[in-house]
Amino acid sequence: MDGTNTERLSQENQQGEAPIRSILEQAEALAQRVLKSIQAVAGTTDCKGVQIARLADFAKQNNCWIDAPESLGDFADRGSENEVYLSKGNNIVYKLNDFRYSDDNLTPFFDRINAHNNYFPDCAYTLIGFSKNHDGKVCAVLTQPYIISGREATEEEIRAELIRLGFVPQMDGEYYTNGIHDIFDASPNNVLVGIDGNLYFIDTIIYKSDDSNSDTYHRQSPYF
Repeated sequence: MDGTNTERLSQENQQGEAPIRSILEQAEALAQRVLKSIQAVAGTTDCKGVQIARLADFAKQNNCWIDAPESLGDFADRGSENEVYLSKGNNIVYKLNDFRYSDDNLTPFFDRINAHNNYFPDCAYTLIGFSKNHDGKVCAVLTQPYIISGREATEEEIRAELIRLGFVPQMDGEYYTNGIHDIFDASPNNVLVGIDGNLYFIDTIIYKSDDSNSDTYHRQSPYF
């Protein structure tokens, strides 16, 4: 990251924005600048590695790099893309996301976080910084409310809720679409029934709608 970018990011932090929210906004803006500059020079959108390196630099220079994720809480699980830690003092889940479901650049990651927060605000993600997971990969550190639940949702309950939200099942329910976004991985282990009886979609894969999304998901998911 050059000095100009660092200075501009620091100035944005001083404009009265909420600090946590500004991390997501600034990280997305930085990733987009890297994408546009490489696309202009090399004619390619393949810049995921460069974006991740620049975001790590940004995090270290702006006090949002987390050296030891174990300091966040107790390690709970490892999924297809996230290392999960449970906070010791707050009702918060920390997720170290390794950007697996972004292809050649990070645009899908930021689109997905914003879309998830729009559709599922009761279990919204907040970007608080960056760190390395157990495999040594640079990750986004996301927080999410800890959902007190009695059980996982059934496939029938998930289907009914997504239809209520305006999504239509495709390919026998492999994914759902509303013509704007496609939602994958809305499976029972990723959707909880809270003690209030509501469904909480804690971990789905969301892409902007495209006919090739099914192939993209299959290529990126370790389950295929």
